[in-house]
Amino acid sequence: MGLASSITAIAAAAALALSPAAPGTGASEVEAVCDWRITATRVLAELDPGSGGGAGVLQSALIALGVDKPGFVPATCYDTGGIGNRLGDHESGSNDQLGRTGQSTLPPAVVGSSQLPSAQDQGRGDSAGEVFGWGTPDVVDDFTGGALGPGWNAYDGPGHAGNGVRSPAAATVADGVLTIDGSGDGTTAGLAWTSHAQKFGRWETRMRAPTGSPSYNALALLWPTEENFPVGGEIDFAEIMDPSRDKVELFLHYGADNSQVHGELEIDATRWHNYAVEWTPDGVTAFVDGREWWKTTDTSILPPGPMHLCLQLDWFPRGDGESGRMQVDWVKQWGLAAGEGSSTNSGGSEGSTDADSSTTVTDEVNNVGGRR
Repeated sequence: MGLASSITAIAAAAALALSPAAPGTGASEVEAVCDWRITATRVLAELDPGSGGGAGVLQSALIALGVDKPGFVPATCYDTGGIGNRLGDHESGSNDQLGRTGQSTLPPAVVGSSQLPSAQDQGRGDSAGEVFGWGTPDVVDDFTGGALGPGWNAYDGPGHAGNGVRSPAAATVADGVLTIDGSGDGTTAGLAWTSHAQKFGRWETRMRAPTGSPSYNALALLWPTEENFPVGGEIDFAEIMDPSRDKVELFLHYGADNSQVHGELEIDATRWHNYAVEWTPDGVTAFVDGREWWKTTDTSILPPGPMHLCLQLDWFPRGDGESGRMQVDWVKQWGLAAGEGSSTNSGGSEGSTDADSSTTVTDEVNNVGGRR
């Protein structure tokens, strides 16, 4: 039996015997198949398209098993109510790709209240930086101490699109967590990591958005350091707009007319997750808990110049008068070495333009001095 046949036979037998859906399967067997399937998706992601030799044989065998297909990692591997609770575990990723609508799905978890476990209690989850070997970050802020670290610019003035007020006092640091609060009258905060601007690179943040006012949107984004939006582009790689906090959205803005492409992922955003974005000369890729969920390889829509990370809680008054909140455990940033490309070899997601990000309604007053 050849290598490809051996790999296929062994893997298929393991998948059949250890299927999480199989009657009578115990907890250890379920965990084993989840680990195996997740590992298989990562191995395939690391192999270059059209690999030759043994790598090519392995790639063909994995593709024959359907490792490249959405749903290869079963929903039970991510369930929050039973054996397969993987969301806060060490192995929580897969490489499912978006379909033509620009939408992808993680099994929906129970939508939590504002009384949530700490970042440490919930478990760290997978990090894209670790899964794809990005190495030691060039800069990290894990929000230790009682104040923001160096390099942050706190917004101070009118709120987003002229709604409410940006107040530095609304951003606080305690117990290793940055908290941005929003009051019922629209007093909130935004922060820009302006001292770490760069063209191309990787950024990752661990954050959550507890349920609260439907008027508040929590987001992590890359903003043009030249303050030339919309021509300078914008990448909202984790925008939590839904009042129930049961999905995260991505918007890549480009062009003088503020065109945009969009993707969305069903996820319990009230829980801690690791959101990452990778921007290379070849495209933009978004990750959640160490797995790719959105990607574009259309180089014509990429930002033209340096960008920096921003963390914002934006207020869009709906007459509710409730408070809102977002929390961040840490942020990390990596530069991109010369000639370094995407961490994954997928063809990308087609995305969609059937939704508008909150920054579609952008007021010039918020585009001054690194403040939005």
